[in-house]
Amino acid sequence: MAILPCGTTWVARWGLHPQLMPKHNMENKILTYPNCGSSKIRALKSLSSTMFSQDPLHVQFNMRSSRTPCQKRGGRLIVRADSDYYSVLGVSKNASKSEIKSVYRKLARNYHPDVNKEPGAEQKFKEISNAYEVLSDDEKRAIYDKYGEAGLKGAGVGMGDFSNPFDLFESLFEGMGGMGMGMGGMGGRSSRNRATDGEDQVYNLVLSFKEAIFGVEKEIEISRLESCGTCNGSGAKPGTVPSKCSMCGGQGQVVSSARTPLGVFQQVSTCSACGGAGETSTPCNACGGDGRVRKSKRISLKVPAGVDSGSRLRVRSEGNAGRRGGAPGDLFVAIDVLPDPVLKRDDTNILYTCKVSYIDAILGTTMKVPTVDGMVDLKIPAGTQPGTTLVMAKKGVPLLNKPSMRGDQLVRVQVEIPKRLSDEERKLIEELANLNKAKAPNSRR
Repeated sequence: MAILPCGTTWVARWGLHPQLMPKHNMENKILTYPNCGSSKIRALKSLSSTMFSQDPLHVQFNMRSSRTPCQKRGGRLIVRADSDYYSVLGVSKNASKSEIKSVYRKLARNYHPDVNKEPGAEQKFKEISNAYEVLSDDEKRAIYDKYGEAGLKGAGVGMGDFSNPFDLFESLFEGMGGMGMGMGGMGGRSSRNRATDGEDQVYNLVLSFKEAIFGVEKEIEISRLESCGTCNGSGAKPGTVPSKCSMCGGQGQVVSSARTPLGVFQQVSTCSACGGAGETSTPCNACGGDGRVRKSKRISLKVPAGVDSGSRLRVRSEGNAGRRGGAPGDLFVAIDVLPDPVLKRDDTNILYTCKVSYIDAILGTTMKVPTVDGMVDLKIPAGTQPGTTLVMAKKGVPLLNKPSMRGDQLVRVQVEIPKRLSDEERKLIEELANLNKAKAPNSRR
């Protein structure tokens, strides 16, 4: 990039061709450079044309465009920062081609998006590839050293005209196992055509109250995607050979560029023609090219004791089959428990409300109450007050994955007071009330 002064205005010149400036903006303006003494070079004015020549300005004035002029008071600076390709690769300007190649290999391995998942790694990988493409080419490097990135644009090489960075990467590491150097072949096309795991499946299972408490073994039937037996999961019609995708060149991704006033933006997206596989083939008639077909399967499922509504059981490898040899997904069984009409559950405890007469509450009694283990005798102590909670130890829910440990059953006593009394009952209660009245003064003494 070169910065040329025009009177009190600074103009940034990009490329080998100068900006076209109106004649009246350049009339009688003096170009002064440092260390010029009193010498001044006047801009040439053409009487027959309203525009300056298309030749570079530094050719017209016989001066070096890279020399930095003195800024006059009140001047404006119009400039855009260029990428320093030497700084991007971290090499000196006199670095040899072998040194640049070695540095690029190291940086490309570190920032390749298939290896480095950090934000900005893919953009850094593209910058490294663009820098290497220029500095590894003698002609492009000579233009860049003399005129900078602006010179490349002037020569018809814009920011959006670089090669696909993944193509450049593959061409350099070809024959080295993709990423090479122990990366396990995770580069370029091979990584985009790698196996993908299958999706997880969800099955809703409804249990009764006691099934959830004590556990049960159920046989369920699920519908899932399994590997196609006709094409062995490849998705291609038997007897046909897959071919490289013509849209993405086998990369599985396409790079689109858009020029905006802020610069050139590149976007990488999955190829719509091959779905990211990098290959196209004649689809299998059985699976339609997906490599998987839907089938039903019966599975024996063991539900542990202590599950509750909202619990989820995981059955490994019983989900949908993977693509291109990928691992199958898992099956998740969501539990829903039906309520019991009498017993209620509170975590590992069972709640029950017991109704007793006021006579039994006063005198005490033994009565049968329902539990998850069946009917059990419960002793009601004499003088039990309304709202008292009695504990039946270890009659609750087994702890999940610890069936030997159980919660309790909590019985709340509800004393029933009769609304109507017979004449005999009323007489007896009145006698009891009189007895209590006579007893009260004696107790005060």
